[in-house]
Amino acid sequence: SASAPSASAPASPVANADPASVKGCKAPSAGNPNGKQWQKEPAISVDTSAKYQAVLDTSCGKVTLELDPGKAPHTVNSFVFLAGQHYFDHVPCHRLTTSGIYVLQCGDPTGKGSGGPGYQFKDENLKGATYPAGTVAMANAGPGTNGSQFFLVYQDTQLPPSYTPFGKVTGGLDVLKNIAAGGVVGGGQDGAPVAGVKMEKVTAVKE
Repeated sequence: SASAPSASAPASPVANADPASVKGCKAPSAGNPNGKQWQKEPAISVDTSAKYQAVLDTSCGKVTLELDPGKAPHTVNSFVFLAGQHYFDHVPCHRLTTSGIYVLQCGDPTGKGSGGPGYQFKDENLKGATYPAGTVAMANAGPGTNGSQFFLVYQDTQLPPSYTPFGKVTGGLDVLKNIAAGGVVGGGQDGAPVAGVKMEKVTAVKE
């Protein structure tokens, strides 16, 4: 079975992806991640009494998220900050798992599985955390190592409560399932998606 979402494990090469072979997917547009780096976590600026909507415009379709800063203020604040910095634009979803756990992992501008924004922040919202289909949660390399990598759960998944849940998919779960149906490069159960999916543009605004 696939290993848990990690922000340190190397991903499979994405060079052999074949977007044209996955219905609804296309080759990503030209453009590269800006790869900006910061020395410390951004100050909290989100309204913790509100909800935020994020839109992931991907090369395989649009995915919309509702983010909950009341339960995960540092996590949502970081995500909204990075989206505002265009940090996620042109960033690949570098890892797909199709057995044991069912997630698409995104947010590493290097596409190699160990990149991040230069800062890390604490875990949140872990008490009683579960990961049903539609969950949005942070990947990490151990306690307190959250950065920019996150995962989208496309099918109910059993994981230990070690990954900060900070929102839910409100649209585009079918897009995620379609990417998953396209499989993993090389035919395995854990690696780069054949769909070669990239986030063309990510926005996050207060609802």
